[in-house]
Amino acid sequence: MPKRPGINHLAAVRALEKIGFIVIRQGKHITMSDGLRTIQIPRANAVNAYTMGNIAKQCGLSPEEFRQLV
Repeated sequence: MPKRPGINHLAAVRALEKIGFIVIRQGKHITMSDGLRTIQIPRANAVNAYTMGNIAKQCGLSPEEFRQLV
């Protein structure tokens, strides 16, 4: 089975900014909020696809909707 590709953390931040999330804090993780939900994105060169899927669910998006934003 082939390994699923990851996504750059900066591309994830840009995608979430398109739907209204703003960066609150930056450190080892980037914390973003839309006023209702707060999420954290790890600062990794390629964030694991499974991790990004869970982050998309926390944002209220399906993985397919998230891929369209990126």
